[in-house]
Amino acid sequence: MSATPSSNRPPITAVVLAGGLGRRMGRVDKGLQLLDGRPLAAWVLDRLAPQVDEILVSANANRGAYEAFGHRVIEDRIAGHAGPLAGLHSALCEARYALVACAPCDTPFLPTEFVARLHDPLSDDRVDLSVARTGMRTHPVVCLARRRLLPHLDAFLGNGGRKFEEWYASLRVAQVAFDDEADAFRNINSPAELRAAQRTKPL
Repeated sequence: MSATPSSNRPPITAVVLAGGLGRRMGRVDKGLQLLDGRPLAAWVLDRLAPQVDEILVSANANRGAYEAFGHRVIEDRIAGHAGPLAGLHSALCEARYALVACAPCDTPFLPTEFVARLHDPLSDDRVDLSVARTGMRTHPVVCLARRRLLPHLDAFLGNGGRKFEEWYASLRVAQVAFDDEADAFRNINSPAELRAAQRTKPL
């Protein structure tokens, strides 16, 4: 269930990106791999639900399994497994609201207030999107973007662009520091990382 819209921010859509090929996980559907008996995507959805007003799941396979989580499932509109930007692109096409938060399905430890913190810089309408940063490292897939960026992203993908960092280069981007929760953005990309995460349960 999604949150009731907050009086001090506009409503926000979120997309969980679960459309990848899971190469480092052994070419299995990463979002459906179990962490303490629950799919990774379920942990991410639980983190997002209290923070946003609509949730989309970007998945190109196992649609029924993702629909069982109770949120609308969307597929890439860009052919050929174009990567996570293709998932954000579909979300900008489908989102009900003007702001879209983005998170990958393999980040079960996300902060419980990361959407609100990413929203703060967007009070300035000149800022196109905000992205999470810990120390000197940005986490480009964890971002909050304006839906109005859709034509820009459509053109970028149409010209063969695939990387978040390259798309950001032509946008006005705010980096939001999460140094107080650096471990919250840990990705689980491999079976070994999944086994290690069993010993560090999300709170």
